[in-house]
Amino acid sequence: MQLTGEMLLGASFVRGAAPSFSGVDAATGAELAPAYGGATDEDVARACALAEAAFDAYRATTPAARAAFLRLAAAKIDALGGALTVRACAETGLPRARIEGERGRTVGQLQLFAAEIEEGGWQDVRIDPALPDRAPLPRPDIRLRMVPLGPVAVFGASNFPLAFSVAGGDTAAALAAGCPVVVKAHPAHPGTSELVGRAMRAAVAEAGLPEGVFSLLFGMGEHLGAALVSDARIKAVGFTGSRAGGLALAKLAAARAEPIPFYGELSSINPVLLLPGALAANGGALGKAFAGSLTMGAGQFCTNPGLLFAAPGAGLDAFVETAMQALAAAPGGTMLHGGILAAYERGVTNHAKTAGVETLATGQKADGRASTVLFATEAATFEATPQLAEEIFGAAGLLLRDADAVAIARVLCSLEGQLTITVHMTEADEPLFQKLLPLLERKAGRILINGWPTGVEVCHAMVHGGPFPATTDSRTTSVGTLAIRRFLRPVCYQNFSPALLPSALQDANPNQLWRRIDGVMTAP
Repeated sequence: MQLTGEMLLGASFVRGAAPSFSGVDAATGAELAPAYGGATDEDVARACALAEAAFDAYRATTPAARAAFLRLAAAKIDALGGALTVRACAETGLPRARIEGERGRTVGQLQLFAAEIEEGGWQDVRIDPALPDRAPLPRPDIRLRMVPLGPVAVFGASNFPLAFSVAGGDTAAALAAGCPVVVKAHPAHPGTSELVGRAMRAAVAEAGLPEGVFSLLFGMGEHLGAALVSDARIKAVGFTGSRAGGLALAKLAAARAEPIPFYGELSSINPVLLLPGALAANGGALGKAFAGSLTMGAGQFCTNPGLLFAAPGAGLDAFVETAMQALAAAPGGTMLHGGILAAYERGVTNHAKTAGVETLATGQKADGRASTVLFATEAATFEATPQLAEEIFGAAGLLLRDADAVAIARVLCSLEGQLTITVHMTEADEPLFQKLLPLLERKAGRILINGWPTGVEVCHAMVHGGPFPATTDSRTTSVGTLAIRRFLRPVCYQNFSPALLPSALQDANPNQLWRRIDGVMTAP
């Protein structure tokens, strides 16, 4: 498939008239053809108008039809094969195995949502039949189902060029819910985005859906994102990116004449608790495993383990020794783009200059690459130095080496919300863990025992979210089928005649749904 540098406004391929830019080879810094013209305000308005025009027809499609569309899109993305892998590797610096795995995850997400909408539980059907003889007042017939919000804006993420981008989880969840999607491609990987966007466009056409079901915009700078979020036809936003950028867009979403939900994933340092029993039993092995998790993908995961808690002892000594050896041998990592590399180096420099912070290990150095770093300090220094709690996006970790049970609880209380908290423990640590669990639940969206947070399973029970600033809405997730709920709202139908009821609410239950009838879950 030949790249042209054009946007996809519904069925039209359009050259943007705003300032152009090119993709960049992450390893060499060389520009990659073609150049991409940026979207103007008129392009944004056209994409949003097409999405609004498509909404009623698209949301009226049956779950089976939407499921078939999502599976078709998955097949077309998978069929991009080597061309997609080569371009994504060049634009991101990520290895081939990672990109191929991420393509599989993207395809799998679309297929999972297809199965989810066919199953039907997302409609949350509730029926309270009329009670005309109830005293002192009769009850009318009342029924409820979920309906889609409307057109959704999705912002592609820099660190996941496939799974959190053009056809990633936000897009899959919104399309499954019945919402047209307007995607703002991340400027760090425009060629990858165009390839996936063209596959989505082809799926829309082959499925016979309205052209406005999917559009793809390109552009640099803040103005494009602001215009998209501010357009009155957009009814929700999915965003994964920087804290500053996300907060600016969230403010715009809240300040609109009609405020809309903004689902942003912004920041997390993902604490890891190394409890005494686990350290005593497995300190050396844990150090090696930690190094592998920290350096995976040059540390460019939102779930990267950035903060460690441990108490002094032989187990911690073994952990530190093994981790230092592994990290010292770690090659410099290619970052996604120069801006991320510069931000990482600023964060590492600030930590290194902070009084009371020791540099334990530094990975191999190379020009244009990010060196892994492990720092250490005491809990009191961490608590007295707010900047140490800020995320460094990359392979940098900080060990609190005097964190006993009291210090763990105290420091955790001071932390902001997190995507994950990991606990390494043995049976001997269970009493301490049970005391800490209520606090962990208040602070994180996912709590792991004896694992590592890098690697997010796409499944029904997954929560990839958490209290602010991990996400802007801690009630939701951006991974797993529960994500569909972000793009739905309940509608109540009172005293409808049987002929007027939507099929999901009809007594005959033609869609064969599980439904809550008079408060009781009832099988089809």
